[in-house]
Amino acid sequence: MASGRKVDKPFLFISIVLIVVGFFIFSSASLGLLAREASNYSSVAFSQTVLGLFLGTLVMIIVARSDMKIWKKFAFYFMIIAVVLNILVLFPQIGFEHAGARRWIRIGSISFQTSEFLKLAFILYFAAWCAGVKEKIKTFRWGFLPLLILIGISTALLIQQPDTDNLILVVIAGVAMFVAAGGQWRHVLILALAGAVGLAFLAYTKPYIMQRVITFFDPQVDTLGASYQIRQSLIAIGSGGLFGRGFGQSVQKFTYLPEPVGDSIFAVAGEEFGFVGSVFLLLIFVLFATRGLKIASQTTNVFGRLTVVGIVIMIVFQAFVNIGAMLGVIPLSGITLPFVSHGGTSLFVTLLEVGIILSISKTRELSK
Repeated sequence: MASGRKVDKPFLFISIVLIVVGFFIFSSASLGLLAREASNYSSVAFSQTVLGLFLGTLVMIIVARSDMKIWKKFAFYFMIIAVVLNILVLFPQIGFEHAGARRWIRIGSISFQTSEFLKLAFILYFAAWCAGVKEKIKTFRWGFLPLLILIGISTALLIQQPDTDNLILVVIAGVAMFVAAGGQWRHVLILALAGAVGLAFLAYTKPYIMQRVITFFDPQVDTLGASYQIRQSLIAIGSGGLFGRGFGQSVQKFTYLPEPVGDSIFAVAGEEFGFVGSVFLLLIFVLFATRGLKIASQTTNVFGRLTVVGIVIMIVFQAFVNIGAMLGVIPLSGITLPFVSHGGTSLFVTLLEVGIILSISKTRELSK
């Protein structure tokens, strides 16, 4: 066996394709903002291209060249910083509210979403913990209980914002890492049952969640209100046909489709690039998942392997939930499409995560 001293080129290529494709889809979708009153096109474009794409790519390159041991060494401190940021965002003097959610901290003209850093911090810290306890991950005290505590902390912070979408991503990534580390399936079953009860409770106490469930089962309910987004999304995707209307030719992004640069951006892609383009985008995410998990399987370092598993599962699960919601096969969630949707912080952190995977890929064991 020989150590792979260079980054995994196939994974790097897949990531670059996602970045480029995402940029072009976003560029077209963002033009829909110009047709709306009180358009914030300039700030959206600046956030995505400069703060997200440019700085994110720069950080990705730097991190890819770094030693992954740094991330394990500082995982605890990163977690503390992320927790503090997600506490500070709840104070009106520090965090600001948008569309009923308080998830952003503004420093001058720049704002960032604190939950994005919590997601990555959770993965890094739990991976470091699992690497430290080793075989004791199978026990309740050293394996399952720490996972419950981390999920509990994340829940307490994200529910207050509220940000149930990212909370679900944290839980999914945590469970995947727990299984990959050798955790017991009975503990996973307990967590799954607790999660189901928790989701039912949230649906009962949070009207907007219950409304999403109702409209999923009956899209004809409130067609100009709760069901409006999914109906417009299906119209956009359906009108794209086999090959689409062409780049920049979407009609739905102007006025009709809510959040054309947010969670509805896949509908814009489906309208402009059709069934073929949509399948191509899906295929890229599938390749991202398979290559990423292959890197994890070739990585003997426990921290590195679990970090890759957590990041890959979180990104790909987020992508499929977003696409599934736009196709109407699962309830609307508000989860955005990685690499594509608007969100400077989200894109920045995603590219940082890609850099971490590339850094870890240099330590994998390759067959001669």
